[in-house]
Amino acid sequence: MTDTIITVENLSKSYLVGHQSSQSYRALRDVISRGARNFARKSLDFACGRQIVQGDEVEEFWALREVSFEIKRGEVVGIIGRNGAGKSTLLKLLSRITEPTSGRIQLRGRMASLLEVGTGFHPELTGRENVFLNGAILGMGRKEIARKFDDIVAFAEVERFLDTPVKHYSSGMYVRLAFAVAAHLEPEILVVDEVLAVGDTEFQKKCLGKMDEVSRREGRTVLFVSHNMSAINSLCEKGIYLDLGRLQELGEAKAVVSKYLTRARTESDGERSLFQEARGKHQKAFVFTSVSILDHNRNVSSRLEVTHPFYIRMRYEYGDKTSGVEFGFRIETFDGVAVFSSGHPLPDPDSHGGLKAQSEVEIPAMFLMPGQYFVTVGAHTPFVEVHDHHEHVLEFEIVDNGTRFARYGNYRKIGIVMLDLPWKTTLD
Repeated sequence: MTDTIITVENLSKSYLVGHQSSQSYRALRDVISRGARNFARKSLDFACGRQIVQGDEVEEFWALREVSFEIKRGEVVGIIGRNGAGKSTLLKLLSRITEPTSGRIQLRGRMASLLEVGTGFHPELTGRENVFLNGAILGMGRKEIARKFDDIVAFAEVERFLDTPVKHYSSGMYVRLAFAVAAHLEPEILVVDEVLAVGDTEFQKKCLGKMDEVSRREGRTVLFVSHNMSAINSLCEKGIYLDLGRLQELGEAKAVVSKYLTRARTESDGERSLFQEARGKHQKAFVFTSVSILDHNRNVSSRLEVTHPFYIRMRYEYGDKTSGVEFGFRIETFDGVAVFSSGHPLPDPDSHGGLKAQSEVEIPAMFLMPGQYFVTVGAHTPFVEVHDHHEHVLEFEIVDNGTRFARYGNYRKIGIVMLDLPWKTTLD
């Protein structure tokens, strides 16, 4: 029997993306003509079984292009890459949620997928009923599910809400129960997307420990998408690095992570336009259009001196239905450790409609230790919806330009931040 459990050959997936035309229609005949053309195009698409796309202009977008690899039974594989690299598309194709445009996938085992909050749950059913429903979807018998039931509930920590409809669960409770079901019902292949980021830190550690257990002790295969490079390095044996829908690197996890981080470092010049990505999100209530890092002279730079402050500038657009939205950023070390986050409520747009705006935050001097860091930006309505999110959108370096810490050499032995704390000394 072959030891290969997943085979992917020349896998590609394309989508049609609609854009609203910038043309101004001033005459009634133009409006009628545009409506007739759109109706005719959509009718033809429907008749031919093609995707129906809203918008005046249609663009073909390749989310994946000619991706090939093999995964062996019992391997833990980390899938990494920037936002829009094709990671989630790959998992949806492997999970048979969507069909490929071309290429072939061969699976030799039962698969359980945890791709989005609430995947596979019926909102009107209770937590108890959804455990049995998920098990049935995975092909498990009722006795087999019942045998694992207590372990699932204990792991998910939802005993008090077990007979409550899951539509009343928080996103964290959803994820805890969904992961517990997927991990305990013994699929040969476990697929986990970045949804674990929804849970609290302790539960994330618990999930990572469980994934390690099911792979090493039980010999099951795990596919794990994460922006946490530290978790990828510690958990995964093999890595897959995707960029713009293409396979860039496949091999030992630490080597693949190193390639990804090196490329991020060389590509970053202190500013990144997100305009093209924002174009595809024109229906969103909030989109980032650019992120910049400015030095103390207000020049765009990715190399910053530790004795001077620097600034993070975010440009964005938002509409008139964004009440309660918060946006902000997170700074992480190059090995995936979160240093700190900062957020701010979006000004209420009700009085002036949609806006193009920018916000700027000052990071004080003598705060971050010398080293490489990532910036992640995001906007969300807390506990309701994520509007826009860009992991590792920029990379920057703090350099020591003459502080007393330089003599220590390895700054990581000292810490991540250098706080100038007030000391009071008295002599006895």
